[in-house]
Amino acid sequence: MRIAALSIILTVFLTSCGNNARQKDANAGDSGLINLPARTALSKAEIEKYRAGCQAWFDTSLKSSGFNGGIIVAKKGNIIFEDYLGSAPFGSTDTITANTSFHIASVSKTFTAMAVLKLQEEGKINIDDELVKYFPQFNYPGVTIRTLLNHRSGLPNYLYFFEKLKWDKKKFASNEDVLDYLVTKKPLLQNITRPNTHFAYCNTNYVLLALLIEKVTGVKYAPYLQQTIFKPLQMQHTFVFDTSMKDKVNRSYDWRGGLIPWDPFDAIYGDKNIYSTVQDLLIWDKALNTNAIFADSTLSEAYQPYSNEKPGVRNYGLGWRMNIYPDGKKMIYHNGKWHGNNAAFIRLIEDSATIIVLGNKFNRNIYHAREMAALFGNYFGGSEEEETSTGKAAAVIKTDSSIPNARQKKATSKKR
Repeated sequence: MRIAALSIILTVFLTSCGNNARQKDANAGDSGLINLPARTALSKAEIEKYRAGCQAWFDTSLKSSGFNGGIIVAKKGNIIFEDYLGSAPFGSTDTITANTSFHIASVSKTFTAMAVLKLQEEGKINIDDELVKYFPQFNYPGVTIRTLLNHRSGLPNYLYFFEKLKWDKKKFASNEDVLDYLVTKKPLLQNITRPNTHFAYCNTNYVLLALLIEKVTGVKYAPYLQQTIFKPLQMQHTFVFDTSMKDKVNRSYDWRGGLIPWDPFDAIYGDKNIYSTVQDLLIWDKALNTNAIFADSTLSEAYQPYSNEKPGVRNYGLGWRMNIYPDGKKMIYHNGKWHGNNAAFIRLIEDSATIIVLGNKFNRNIYHAREMAALFGNYFGGSEEEETSTGKAAAVIKTDSSIPNARQKKATSKKR
């Protein structure tokens, strides 16, 4: 009898444990969190080879140049090099750590673009729709969502026309202000060209895309990204800036270490204004390397080159810069610059490698990070390109010399 009773008790106990475990699994699924695949193991010899190469580049290009920020390099999901230098605020005793968030500037465009492509995946938009379908007042025929994504819209850059039309610099401009100026002041705007005739990098495109996300979803841009990307991927130190955070975020500095003041365009988002960490961006990269959020067809569309008028390796997809080399190999990346914030987010998809550098004390050497691509494969040809917040790409001269150099001395907080 005692054996039978014990058997019944044990059966009930095991059943209860099984039910609890299944319930925990169900709760994990209900939480909406996305668990990414485990990394593929590397040998100690491989790790050491890559680490030594990264360390040599870091010591030569960043450590000796007054770098204030963080760096991560990964291979097959394994972090092979990670380091942080400097302080936040700059000059304080609080050191930068893995949890220090930086303004990632135009790397923000990768999130805006992929959020738009997700809406197409869900059948809520067609990126070949003209924008006027969603904003009836938008008086620019032929401008489609796709031409906004690939910078072929022909629209003028808001950073220029706000300045030219004497925007009140005591006021923060908004995304809605950008749209209003485009519509109501069109006769006064310069540099409007016919859509889909050539590539012209333009922040206005991504300001409008952020408004499109809000129009289609009925949710503001910041909480929408939080709900659909940042929270599910557990990117705990990534967020969209708004002016209520002015006293809380990590500010930026010129190359001398001087604090760069706020300006009237600091509240505009979609083209910039996401803060993140190198670890969180590595999570974003891992998600993009799986079907965790996006279908293969969506990723393939994003990485297609859309501007082929000029010869050379450089091109632009849907939210992504790319270098396409003679052997067909691609470097998918985006740089960023806003005030003293510099960012490089480089993805070598075929070689399963990622290079991420973020800093908030102006440092052009951050854009040299792609030199480390040579550790992983044959990436050659094409000059390096510095992201500028005005949309004009500047070639970066490869150099191992320390900063400040002549170019940096000319850089000021007024250069946007």
